[in-house]
Amino acid sequence: MLPPGKTRELARSLITSEADAATTALHSEPATVRVYERLRRQLGAPVGVEGFQALASRALALAKAESPWLSSVEVTANGDLRGLDKVESRRGTGEDRESGINLIAHLLGLFLTFLGEATTLRLIEDLRLQVDAGTEPVNTGVDKTASAADSRAMAPIFEDLLREIDRLRSVSAHIEILADKHPGMEDGLVSVAGNIRSIATVLDVFTLIRSKAGGSQEDGPNPEANRYMN
Repeated sequence: MLPPGKTRELARSLITSEADAATTALHSEPATVRVYERLRRQLGAPVGVEGFQALASRALALAKAESPWLSSVEVTANGDLRGLDKVESRRGTGEDRESGINLIAHLLGLFLTFLGEATTLRLIEDLRLQVDAGTEPVNTGVDKTASAADSRAMAPIFEDLLREIDRLRSVSAHIEILADKHPGMEDGLVSVAGNIRSIATVLDVFTLIRSKAGGSQEDGPNPEANRYMN
C-alpha cells in the first residue's frame, strides 16, 4: 500500500502531465478536472457507476475537510464532478491546484485500498500512456484473480461485513432519533450520524468490489452486496 505522501505525489504527477499535454491541445477545462474525468472512465470500469460515485463522494468529503473552498463542489449521481472548474478559475492561485491535488490523492487512496495496489497502478499507468498519446481512456476490466474456491471461502467474510454495515446504519438511525429528542445537540448529532452513514457506504463499496473480484466478469451483480448500495 502506498503511503499518503506517495499517493499525493502520484496525484500531483498526473495533474502536471495533463497540464503539460494541454499545451499541445485545446482544452477549456482545468487539468484537475480532466484528470478526474480520465480516472472516472478508467477506474469506474471495474467498480461500476454506483461504486465510483460512492468512492468519489467519500474522497470529496475528505478533501473538503482539508480545503474548505471546495464546499461548492459536488459529485453527481453518475460520478461527474461539478463545480471544481469554477472554483479554480475564480481563485486563480496555487491554493486551487493544491485543493485539486487533495481530491485526486484521496480518490487514488481509496482505489488503492479497495482494488489493491497492483491493479490500481496498472490502470493508472494505462491512463498515463493515454495522456502521453493524447487519446481518451478506454474502459478496462479488472483481471480475475480469485478462483471459485477462493470465492466460496470469502463468502462468510462478506456476510460478516454486511452485518456490520447493518449495525452502522442502525447506529446512525438511532443517533438521528436522539438528535430529534435533543434540539440543543441536533447539529452535532446529525453530523456524527452522517459520518457513520458515510463509513457504512464506503464499506458497501468495498464489499461490492471484493465480491465481484471473486467471480467472472460476466456474472450478474451480487444481490447481497448490492442491496446496501441503494
